[in-house]
Amino acid sequence: MPHHLMNLRHVPDDEADEIRALFEEHDVNYYETPPSFWGISMGGFWAHDGTEAERAKALLKDYQAGRQRRQREAWEEALRQGRGDGVWHQFLRKPVTVIAALAALVFILGVSLAPFLKLG
Repeated sequence: MPHHLMNLRHVPDDEADEIRALFEEHDVNYYETPPSFWGISMGGFWAHDGTEAERAKALLKDYQAGRQRRQREAWEEALRQGRGDGVWHQFLRKPVTVIAALAALVFILGVSLAPFLKLG
């Protein structure tokens, strides 16, 4: 019976490539299902054998902990250098786009709430 190791929904290509390399390096017998054309199924990593699945899950757990640490360090370094992804950093990089998005948000909110405000 197949054992699901990991869903590939919202997984960046570099992370999926690193996981493939990790499995190859440790001779994990796995297979990958591709995403569906319509986006219903996003694909994933699978193993046929239960013991192989447990070994793969242990490798994935260690890999994910390391990747989380590396990504957090990279994000903190970007913040220290002023390259963060917060709203303020987006505004500094693209002020017109941020103002247009906020104006659209206020417009949609106003149109959505207008019937309820007229009741009172």
